[in-house]
Amino acid sequence: MMVMLSCVSVYAGESSIPAAANDVAARFQTDRMKADLKFLSNDLLEGRGTGSRGGRIAEQYIAAQFAIAGLKPSGDNGTYFQKVPLIGLTTQPESSATFHFEKGDPIQLRYLDDFVANALSLKTEEVIDAPVVFVGYGIHASEQRWNDYAGMDVKGKVLLCLVNDPPSADPQIFGGRAMTYYGRWSYKYEEAARQGAAGILLIHNTEMAAYGWGVVRNSNSGEQAYLENPAGKYALPMAGWISENSARRIATAAGTDLSTLFEKAKTPGFKAMALPMRIQGRLKAAVRPLDANNVIGIIEGRDSTLKEEAIVYSAHYDHLGIGNPVNGDDIYNGAEDNASGTALLLELARAFAEAPGRPLRSIMFLCVTAEERGLRGSEFYGKAPKIPAEKTMLNLNYDGLAMWGETTDVILTGADRTSVWPVVQDVSNALGYRIEPESHPEAGYYYRSDHFSLARVGIPAFSVDSGSNYVGKPAGFGDQKYREYIERHYHQPSDEFNSEWDFSGARKLATLGIAIGWRVAEATEKTGWRPGDEFEKSRNGSQ
Repeated sequence: MMVMLSCVSVYAGESSIPAAANDVAARFQTDRMKADLKFLSNDLLEGRGTGSRGGRIAEQYIAAQFAIAGLKPSGDNGTYFQKVPLIGLTTQPESSATFHFEKGDPIQLRYLDDFVANALSLKTEEVIDAPVVFVGYGIHASEQRWNDYAGMDVKGKVLLCLVNDPPSADPQIFGGRAMTYYGRWSYKYEEAARQGAAGILLIHNTEMAAYGWGVVRNSNSGEQAYLENPAGKYALPMAGWISENSARRIATAAGTDLSTLFEKAKTPGFKAMALPMRIQGRLKAAVRPLDANNVIGIIEGRDSTLKEEAIVYSAHYDHLGIGNPVNGDDIYNGAEDNASGTALLLELARAFAEAPGRPLRSIMFLCVTAEERGLRGSEFYGKAPKIPAEKTMLNLNYDGLAMWGETTDVILTGADRTSVWPVVQDVSNALGYRIEPESHPEAGYYYRSDHFSLARVGIPAFSVDSGSNYVGKPAGFGDQKYREYIERHYHQPSDEFNSEWDFSGARKLATLGIAIGWRVAEATEKTGWRPGDEFEKSRNGSQ
């Protein structure tokens, strides 16, 4: 079992940013990062879809850059590649879902316009004919004294479910404004499968989901990727989303209204409700094995024993590939999301490799696949790590950088949950950063990026994101850019390279990550989670 000690004593009397870390940061060149970003988001790579030609080009490019920098291969069989066993599933447009009521005409939904769904059984065809149950938020959380399934047998039924957590202003109740994992669609799928349901459809709401129906549509219009699952765990025949307008029509036809169901679901003690309807559906899909890899390189530490432990820098290199055309453009380039983080990671690797010094522990660079398909690449790495979880001191993840210059604030959601927090604060202060709370906690970003997969196996992990207060920009500039990105570019073909981008903020975020990573790599104590954190048991259980 891991012994938790304070990090503060390790660094007493030391500079906030060690000279060796400054030496690494001085070698970080934004021109090289810019070139990588521009290439990775080029139309030639066709949106870097998982298992696609463009995705494989990205893999090879990343591995080549690791080799040029002199990183040691840390994938399978002496290569930079860790094969991720994935199955690709493309739900076909003729897939259908029709709701039948005790009275009145049936309502037939249009695929992509009204609903999206996939057969997690990974079959080429699933036929669904089942009663429908409204399960509120679809949560069974004993520590919160909340069970939407209490008293209701949902085996063989299709569930209608709300996104997010029950609303609360109390941080002790489902995180208050901040979403917990219970609010994520992935949890709701998992719980529905544990309950024996035949399917689940999440009712989309833009405010609750933190993105519009267009994001749901675009994210599901192409091939999905799933880890091979011979045991059939969580193999729901139908799992997907239904638009809010469609849900309102269906609720009205069933003799109720959606607003009433929303209100009932918020009430502690809510119980699932059988609705007077059945759903008949047919999901047809093309299914194939996918050739996709995580790309991993390492710089070994200088200590013969401690080099078996590591700090991991991560970023996902995949995006949505070729999908539903928008204004005649069907290539989802993913420049911000996440060619930006991948380009930063490549330049971090070069900077560490070019510096003459090495920390005690090793530094790993992990570029993962299939993040956009449900964190699949990082999930697999968490299950099959190249350095055991108990020997991984920290994961710093870069995902979706705002490229508009330096900010005076930084967002490090989840860092305060780890024992590394004093180091994070010290380094941030030294760089002139003010650590701000997550600006949109209701969006649940902590559970939406690859650090979460590593946290689930106990590794202290968080993402590094810029704040919204830009140097030399007027008040509100950052918030405006965020809104523009979510509304106009997020998961859309327009997320493309912009020649007006300012890479100075990315360099500062890289310096922050370098300094935090170096200090943890030199620490005399192990890292972990704060007592009582949801990931503490995973950390201690791995010892």
